[in-house]
Amino acid sequence: MLRLVARRLAGGAVLLLVISLLSYLLLSIPDNDVGRQLLGQGADQAAVDAKNAALGLDRPALVQYADWLSHAVRGDLGTSWFTSEDVTQTIANRLPVTVSLMLGVTLVTAVLSFLLGVWAGVRRGAVDRFVQVLGVAGYALPGFLVTLVLVLVFAVKLGWFPAIGYTPFDESPGGWLSTITLPVASLSVASIAGVSQQVRGAVIDVLRQDYVRTLRARGLSMPRIVLKHVLRNASAPALVLLGLQFVGLLGGAVLVEQIFGLPGIGSMTVTYTARGDIPVIMALVMLTVLGVVLINLVTDVLIGWLNPKARL
Repeated sequence: MLRLVARRLAGGAVLLLVISLLSYLLLSIPDNDVGRQLLGQGADQAAVDAKNAALGLDRPALVQYADWLSHAVRGDLGTSWFTSEDVTQTIANRLPVTVSLMLGVTLVTAVLSFLLGVWAGVRRGAVDRFVQVLGVAGYALPGFLVTLVLVLVFAVKLGWFPAIGYTPFDESPGGWLSTITLPVASLSVASIAGVSQQVRGAVIDVLRQDYVRTLRARGLSMPRIVLKHVLRNASAPALVLLGLQFVGLLGGAVLVEQIFGLPGIGSMTVTYTARGDIPVIMALVMLTVLGVVLINLVTDVLIGWLNPKARL
């Protein structure tokens, strides 16, 4: 297991380096006159050139990247070109919002998907068809429509949850829970639809194995067989899909954060990308890649723990 973790970490480090280089070069291709954007259209060209030189934009792109990388490995991600705010602090202020959403969606998806998938795979019949209909409906409904319905019903009509805004956990745990409930619910619908079908299919396949019939012939109860044997072997495909959907939530969080007025990473990405603020964009790219590496590592470790053959 340690060798598996070491290989994944080494591969993740190489991936971070390659993605950072490609991202910086791609961001440097557009001929954006940052100095002109900062000083305004009325500024004279000498002042614009001086501003670009102060930001280091008059140097070759590879030299700029090497300078950025040398600071990044020391934990210095620079300052925003447009707001002069420290990039690390800016991201740290917004990261808890997005992490709250992603962890909430992952937890809700994991619990409900396994409950529905196991229920459908074991009971079959009408229960199976009901879960499959729910899965198709969850995929078919557009995400923005689900979000709007949740807001209209539970925020506007019933007033159970706030329609917009975010309360940090350290200020009020209850307020934090109420502000993320509707965003988590809107993001969980499609995730549950996909993962529950994966769990259902895996459970059905495992229940058809010879060793399950042998266990039943020996008199073991179905709940014990499912909890101790079936779930252990059927969880791997669902964990892979759950990890992929966790990473995909970064994209889905953009729309949800804007609708609910949440100051998270998603809305921040849209704002700073439109400006062409390379220090902030590079930090967000690296944060995303790091998240992908860590999630894949956790998924591999869990699968290796459930199935020792996967460690090879």
